[in-house]
Amino acid sequence: MRCFYPVISPSNLRFLSRCRLFNASSPKPQESAATHVLRRNSLSMNVAVNREAFRQAVANTLERRLFYIPSFKIYRGVAGLYDYGPPGCAVKANVLAFWRQHFVLEENMLEVDCPCVTPEVVLKASGHVDKFTDLMVKDEKTGTCYRADHLVKDFCNEKLQNDNTMTADKAAELRHVLAVLDDLSAEELGARIKEYGITAPETKSPLSDPYPFNLMFQTSIGPSGLIPGYMRPETAQGIFVNFKDLYYYNGSKLPFAAAQIGQAFRNEISPRQGLLRVREFTLAEIEHFVDPEDKSHPKYSEVVDLEFLMFPREEQTSGQSARTIQLGEAVSTGIVNNETLAYFIGRVYLFLTRLGIDKDRLRFRQHLANEMAHYAADCWDAEIECSYGWIECVGIADRSAYDLRAHSEKSGVDLVAHEKFSEPREVEKLVIATVKKELGLAFRGNQKMVVEALEAMDEKEALEMKATLESKGEAEFNVCTLGKNVTIKKNMVTISKEKKKEHQRVFTPSVIEPSFGIGRIIYCLFEHCFYTRPSKAGDEQLNVFAFPPLVAPIKCSVFPLIQDKKYDAVAKLISKSLTVAGISHKIDISGATIGKRYARTDELGIPFAITVDSTSSVTIRERDSKDQIRVNVKEVVSVVKDVTDGQSSWADAKGRFPAHSSVSADA
Repeated sequence: MRCFYPVISPSNLRFLSRCRLFNASSPKPQESAATHVLRRNSLSMNVAVNREAFRQAVANTLERRLFYIPSFKIYRGVAGLYDYGPPGCAVKANVLAFWRQHFVLEENMLEVDCPCVTPEVVLKASGHVDKFTDLMVKDEKTGTCYRADHLVKDFCNEKLQNDNTMTADKAAELRHVLAVLDDLSAEELGARIKEYGITAPETKSPLSDPYPFNLMFQTSIGPSGLIPGYMRPETAQGIFVNFKDLYYYNGSKLPFAAAQIGQAFRNEISPRQGLLRVREFTLAEIEHFVDPEDKSHPKYSEVVDLEFLMFPREEQTSGQSARTIQLGEAVSTGIVNNETLAYFIGRVYLFLTRLGIDKDRLRFRQHLANEMAHYAADCWDAEIECSYGWIECVGIADRSAYDLRAHSEKSGVDLVAHEKFSEPREVEKLVIATVKKELGLAFRGNQKMVVEALEAMDEKEALEMKATLESKGEAEFNVCTLGKNVTIKKNMVTISKEKKKEHQRVFTPSVIEPSFGIGRIIYCLFEHCFYTRPSKAGDEQLNVFAFPPLVAPIKCSVFPLIQDKKYDAVAKLISKSLTVAGISHKIDISGATIGKRYARTDELGIPFAITVDSTSSVTIRERDSKDQIRVNVKEVVSVVKDVTDGQSSWADAKGRFPAHSSVSADA
């Protein structure tokens, strides 16, 4: 339990982060530019050192107490693979149980469980086979592979933190590179690597030019090897391909949501940052199917008044910071595209904060226009700040109807919904008919992406193109997936509006998709709940995980005050009753002092400790305040159950039962 690192609490870390963001960002009065650069760089170095110390303290405690450890450790492990130990498994199970309660049960979702092995044709239709890539470079001498953007990011961060001679202009340039890193092409990344003289980290050898590497694990299905497949990179496709059956199961009614929890696999080029970037991980994903013409939500009023940090794209592009915005205001002013998307943003906020994520280190960042696919209506990421910076943990996207259309086209099965009319209606429909022969001659291998972009146009954009084609014979058209404008000629597409009578409306539903990276959420939770406090003697720092009872790996501990047969018997009786009540607990009848036993349970994040010091009554100690109450033996299990289940609070329990004071209990 003895710590040999600086004492850093989460609040200290927040303060240091704010110092870096604000105090170092602009010169003080009467301060020269050179002095400002030195002060800024010095402060950045201090923040980096303190963040690293805090991170190491958390990591050491997590591994020592077996929350998680590197997989195959006796064989020196494999990067990007981790095993959860007993307390880690319990935290993960509790997080997933609450996810099911908060989303699947409360929203009446349809839960499915689909295979991890996925045929190639499915992932070809979804675009993963062609587009699920990262840019990679190789050490030209050893062949070791690295992610190109990671090398550039590490270079920029190292220079910003440690180069005291760097000018303000150069610092601004490097910060700009970090801001647009995800948008750089292979050629642009390669140019930065050459300009900055970046070499292989281990050998300092030259690097190859960046090239795309598909992140999926490839396999074959069956002994013949004739059916190519992949380990799924996400769970969503299993839901999309089952839409028709799920729609029927739901009584052929919209809206409805399907959910899935399962393993996903990504063959990361250079996994790092512990649980934040791994090769096998748990995803919890929701696909909420909704009428594209009606994205209202019946429970929107329940979240409309929530206020939290939001980072709209306008603030990002103008260099401003995230700000507190009321969710209803975000919808009414058009910051968030629609009510259903906003509803899920609000529900995600409630889920994360109830788990124990610090609301001051949680923000919702809107994707920039160049981050979104051409078919997406709006996308937001729930980002959590930890010692590694702001980490994307949940993506909430309005994916329009792209996924169902893609699988309909590839499979030949209509994945559509129906709205029956009480009386026939005369409707005017937009028809976009692409001439694939002409588009193929003009765009060859890019034909499919151009066709998809044309067919995804909304009515306003399509009619504007129609007018331009009729007046000029050709029109400039931006294809997001190509990252450039193309010229569309009049003979390549026909755009018209047709009137006809319909007895029903047939349409492809839009999809609102919240996708949760469970491992990332859990790691951020570990950091947000970790702190140290001095021992009673003041000679060491004791580690504490302040998990809420909801996610704590063990709900309470039970131990006799001293080794005595009659106290041991009472402790075992309480343990048996806790088991019957379904309360996880740890019984400790060792001869260690009561203070040391408290410290051991605090380090595991156990919120309550039952101490047997008589045969008729016991004390219950709360972890963070260290306050104790005295409770009759017959009532102790019901008290613990009520508090850990959230039926009552610790404050309620303190109001019901007498306080107990001990001058020597804690270490």
